[in-house]
Amino acid sequence: MRDRISGWRRASAESPVSMFSSLRVPNYRLYFVGQSISVAGNWMQNLAIGWLVLELTHSGTVLGVVTAARYAPLFLLGSWGGLLADRVDNRGLLTLTQTCSALLSFALALVSLSGTANVATVLVLVLLLGLVSVFDNPPRQSMISQLVPRPYLGNAIALNSISTNLARVVGPGVAGGIIATMGVTPCFFINAVSFLAVVGSLLVMRTSALVPTERVAKAKGQILAGWRYVASRPELRYPLMMVIVTGVLTWEFPVSLPLLTTGTFHAGAEAYGAALACLAVGSVVGGLVAARRRVVTVRSLAISALLWGGLICVASAAPTLPLAYVALTFVGSAAVTFSSMAKTLLQMECAPTMRGRVMSLWAIFWRGGSVLGAPLVGAIGTYVGPRYGLLVGGVAALACGGAVLALRFDRSPTAEVTRVDSELSP
Repeated sequence: MRDRISGWRRASAESPVSMFSSLRVPNYRLYFVGQSISVAGNWMQNLAIGWLVLELTHSGTVLGVVTAARYAPLFLLGSWGGLLADRVDNRGLLTLTQTCSALLSFALALVSLSGTANVATVLVLVLLLGLVSVFDNPPRQSMISQLVPRPYLGNAIALNSISTNLARVVGPGVAGGIIATMGVTPCFFINAVSFLAVVGSLLVMRTSALVPTERVAKAKGQILAGWRYVASRPELRYPLMMVIVTGVLTWEFPVSLPLLTTGTFHAGAEAYGAALACLAVGSVVGGLVAARRRVVTVRSLAISALLWGGLICVASAAPTLPLAYVALTFVGSAAVTFSSMAKTLLQMECAPTMRGRVMSLWAIFWRGGSVLGAPLVGAIGTYVGPRYGLLVGGVAALACGGAVLALRFDRSPTAEVTRVDSELSP
């Protein structure tokens, strides 16, 4: 590991700092644009699903259950998706999963348009979307390492977070206005069409320019081997522990924010969309900072968890909606800083042949953690109070960040500095 780190340092000394290095790579640029469009559509659909469920049931608990259903397949089967990503061509797998997602979004649009939408139908379609995500998330994360040379991986991950959060600014803002004027149905249609951007970008990529990646031959015990691999390495284990806690309890904004805007401030869909947009604006700023970050350690990740948790606690106590918007902007910045740093540590510290399985664990707990967390946060927000649904996430982030700092991981022999080569330019 020391040789690898010294090599990164030499490369850094020879290359000027550039925040947008990875966008000079044509294949990554295609991926960046396609993902930005598609994620905007996804966030429109997420807001529309949440609003539709609240219109049908007026229950935060049911909303939590539906949100959990979206991630239940990922939580239960995510390791198989990661193993498949290590075995097969990621570009072909992503093309298939994006096509399936488009068809399911179109089905949601038809159900909504026909006026036959009910909780059971929405739940089934959401479960199917979750099943597709089992095989979509690992190759989506692993694909980045095939699009850019290794020195630019940290930068590419950070820029991908920026594209995701720019889309989160556009998506919820547009969706809030559409829902207020035309209802939820157009959001589903728009999302179905947005998947064409990703499929198109994948199809026109230059295969010869992809970074070669060794594929894993089929054998027994490979999923368990992935778990053992992470458990045996502190530089992977501790980041994943923090991802587990925050993924289950902290990253539950699709549940906590609609309850906060409707229950505490008695506002409508536009306010929920604005809250998500403020969260995303802050995330863009956090992503820009992460793109220039020179080093990432487990200790700095723990500090970012503490900062994120403290800001969420402040947001939960905001006395007015405008002040909540301001606080959520800072929350978003801290959230993407934590997420980007965690993904960078996991991808940079794992072997290429393990990357799909390692990143599937990130997806299982960061996204799939909603299976456990969403109903709990929804119930707390409904029966204790919307502010407490948000507060529990802040306390959880504070707790896990403080616990890892107490371990003094940065003083251990294995705590080498991981360089995020976001500063390297081609």
